[in-house]
Amino acid sequence: MRGFKIIFWVLWRVWFYILMTIPILVMFPFLVLSILTENGYPYFFKMARIWAKFILFGMGFYYKIDKSQEMEYQKSYMIVANHTSMADIMLMLALTKNPFVFVGKQELSKIPLFGFFYKRTCILVDRSSSKSRLEVFNRAQKKINQGLSICIFPEGGVPDDESVLLDTFKDGAFRLAIEHEIPIVPITFADNKKRFSYTFFSGSPGIMRVKIHTHVETFGKKGTDRKEIREEVREVIYTQLVAFEQIQDKDKDSF
Repeated sequence: MRGFKIIFWVLWRVWFYILMTIPILVMFPFLVLSILTENGYPYFFKMARIWAKFILFGMGFYYKIDKSQEMEYQKSYMIVANHTSMADIMLMLALTKNPFVFVGKQELSKIPLFGFFYKRTCILVDRSSSKSRLEVFNRAQKKINQGLSICIFPEGGVPDDESVLLDTFKDGAFRLAIEHEIPIVPITFADNKKRFSYTFFSGSPGIMRVKIHTHVETFGKKGTDRKEIREEVREVIYTQLVAFEQIQDKDKDSF
């Protein structure tokens, strides 16, 4: 039985990268045209959402969204969520029509084809370099000034220990949100680690539950409020993760 699972996981992981590639090849000329100018980014974003939904559907993932508050179209937000899976990128794109820019790690730019567009449309960060972190802040400010939203996974990466429910949050997202007085949108991904974690021999098709929480306002806040807001947002996401796990355990007990 274990042997069949290993074969499935190997083929399934390969299938994931095939699904990543197909829409990029189909839309390649239009994607290239959309990144030639900054004004073309909203068109790129629309195609990125098609790409994301294609992958989620092809992998057998279906998402269920619970929204406490809607995001206003053409308004800038700081979008933050827990981070446990490469599928977080696709699910985040599928959730909102508001064009946003990811702040992400440089390593993903090495993925063939995907990396070509990733490094040209996302804000890349080398977390070991203070100079890189400063450049991220400056580039993010520019995107916000253009009316775009920013998406950051404030844990700063996926925890090496998958038993960690939610790692500590870094300050960057909250500094930017306060600086530009834009609302913070906390989002909780319940099942992405179970569906498609970074552990190669793991995962399965199924539901991806999402909770989009009430926005945390930053208007009138100061830099000294950063820690309080950061911990408030983390507590919102952590509490929801615990609630999701309790629901899952209750469902298991009912069988």
